[in-house]
Amino acid sequence: MKTEKYDIEGMTCAACAAHIEKSVNKLEGVNSVQVNLLTNSMEVTFNELKLNNNFIEHSVENAGYKAFLKIPNQVTSSSSSKHDIAQAEQKTMRNHFWLSFGFIIPLYYVSMGYNLGLPYPPALHSLQYAFLYMFIQFWVLMPIVYINRRYFFTGFKTLFRGSPNMDSLIAIGTSAAIVYGLFATFRVFIGLKTGNNHLINKYLNDLYYESAGTILTLITLGKYLEARSKRRTTDAITRLMDLAPKTAIVVRNKVEMEVPVDEVIINDMVVVRPGQRIPVDGIVLSGSSSVDESALTGESMPVFKEKGDSVLSASINKTGAFTLRATKIGVDTTLSQIILLVQAAASSKAPISKLADKISSIFVPVVIIIAVMAAATWTLMGYPFEFAMSIGISVLIISCPCALGLATPVAIMVGTGKGAEQGILIKSAESLEMGEHIDTVVLDKTGTLTEGKPVVTDIFVADTNLSENELLKIAATLEKHSEHPIADAILQEAMNREILLTDIEHFQAVAGKGVEGKNQGHVYLAGNLMMMNEKNINLFSYLSLADRIADEGKTPLFIAKDGELAGLIAVADILKPTSLLAVNQLKNMGMHVVMLTGDHAKTAAAIQLKLGITEVVSEVLPQGKEKEIARLQAEGRNVAMIGDGINDAPALMRAQLGIAIGAGTDIAIESADVVLKRSDLLDAVTALRLSKAVMKNIKQNLFWAFFYNIIGIPLAAGIFYGMLGLKLNPMFAAAAMSFSSVTVVLNALRLRNFKSITNLNN
Repeated sequence: MKTEKYDIEGMTCAACAAHIEKSVNKLEGVNSVQVNLLTNSMEVTFNELKLNNNFIEHSVENAGYKAFLKIPNQVTSSSSSKHDIAQAEQKTMRNHFWLSFGFIIPLYYVSMGYNLGLPYPPALHSLQYAFLYMFIQFWVLMPIVYINRRYFFTGFKTLFRGSPNMDSLIAIGTSAAIVYGLFATFRVFIGLKTGNNHLINKYLNDLYYESAGTILTLITLGKYLEARSKRRTTDAITRLMDLAPKTAIVVRNKVEMEVPVDEVIINDMVVVRPGQRIPVDGIVLSGSSSVDESALTGESMPVFKEKGDSVLSASINKTGAFTLRATKIGVDTTLSQIILLVQAAASSKAPISKLADKISSIFVPVVIIIAVMAAATWTLMGYPFEFAMSIGISVLIISCPCALGLATPVAIMVGTGKGAEQGILIKSAESLEMGEHIDTVVLDKTGTLTEGKPVVTDIFVADTNLSENELLKIAATLEKHSEHPIADAILQEAMNREILLTDIEHFQAVAGKGVEGKNQGHVYLAGNLMMMNEKNINLFSYLSLADRIADEGKTPLFIAKDGELAGLIAVADILKPTSLLAVNQLKNMGMHVVMLTGDHAKTAAAIQLKLGITEVVSEVLPQGKEKEIARLQAEGRNVAMIGDGINDAPALMRAQLGIAIGAGTDIAIESADVVLKRSDLLDAVTALRLSKAVMKNIKQNLFWAFFYNIIGIPLAAGIFYGMLGLKLNPMFAAAAMSFSSVTVVLNALRLRNFKSITNLNN
């Protein structure tokens, strides 16, 4: 199967998207089709042995629209071109509105100036010049029709192809008003010729020229406001795209030269000076500096980088200069991957949108039928034709499939963009929706709740002739030949204290127990309780201390010198500073919090006590984590798994929602639905809160879209006229339709005010 993305031209409402999906789905070999009204894009998965791009583009063209295959590997350029298209659309609609508004003023003056008491040529108000009065209105209306001719071209084209859209409703409604105006003008002309004043008076005040002009002007105003608001929904992606530097300074043949960033190749030496953005991902070769990665990770504090450290594209070099070796370029850079991920999520559809899609696919034809039936019914009930026609036009104009089509994608676009700004990458709209239903959060311990690497927490000296640093020096001298994680912690602490180590003789590692060796005539041991017992080391009261340390989730390392206990060093994988707050936040959200760990029960119990975790499952093998997720799901729970390691990948896949901590492995990130760029559990809390906020916003949008149409269409059809005398003027119907979709977009834009837990606490 192959997946391709296309830009679509000509869509104006959800009915357009539904018809394109239906048309492409008919092609043999198509597996799935997703059309996004907000981004004017389409994603098709198909069997390339049975189908090619030409057939897909032709199918879209047959539906009345145009499709253009997106060129791969041009993330920022194609995205910026799309941004330019959106900007051009906004500018076009703005110009069309102001031009239409310029003509609607004289149209109103001619049609209503006398009744409003404005200075008015007396001749235009006399029956003798009634035809001139009507003729002037018609010719002032024509420029408005020409300016907004796209509604008629697109509307009638899609209508005749059997796939009417919102433009069809506008075209039919305004054309009906104009045709009736021409009919009335002709009847007045006949009245003037025959001297029939009754006929002149009957049709003179039943012109719909100003209604047609107003409808077109108000709809264009609504389209302009909608385009302006929709552009703001893509601000997050636009800001990400703007982060990409356009040039880079590379060293070639020992000469520095500035080249377009697209010309940088793998292993190029790139020079980054203070204040510059890093153009590509790479490894620092020389120099050092503090780097601001906040745009990519959400981390506000600069990160110090030196030789051997990795740096990310679009990060800002704050202070010193350094040279890096390019490791990822073009579409493979971290920035490009983030943009692709956010775009993919924004273009995908949440399951909740299926109802709106189904309704949208039949919405416009149903509205046309309702309009015809309403007009016919009022005519059969004996009401004047003008009244019935007004009813029909109002029904056509007030209906708004756009609000239905935009309800879901605008919220998803803003939500995923907001998440990306905070270092939270949501891979799909389906993942976003699932976050709302999560009731159980399963946490890996190492690297998720804890820092992921052990550190020295306590040093207890038993030999009064030794200081803490001397005891640490003995331990570090022994452990420098060991590859155990505890050895790394001991050596790091010695390095932090700037302790110089000496050489060890007759070094021996005893598997599962510890290490031993000689130094300056002394025999040293460093190991666990089993080693000390085998070597007959008297532990005195330190045995109970070791038990207490173990109960606290720490690992005791005994140090012996010449057969006597010299001291004890406690090592632990310490909790991250935000873990307690994150667990409390999850519990406050009503989550059942479970910790899965391969550590022994004592360590797990200590972590549980410190964090107040609801349930702990310890001594779990890697394959056992996936089974524990399945067990919780069998209990009817919706589970989110948060982890960072290779052994977490099966569990991340099994869970309804997999969340990978940013410091995690590539395989964990690939298996997850949500990726956190930072190794901070609070970001997982923010991701779940964001999911709930987006889904709440979508439901509000859908409610408004359905409520508006359910109330608006019957009102326009005259349902309340018999009971309450309420009848909707077509001009008010146009205003209501214009602002309905704008309301949906503006509601979605409120998500831009969403704040992370970190920002809420600051």
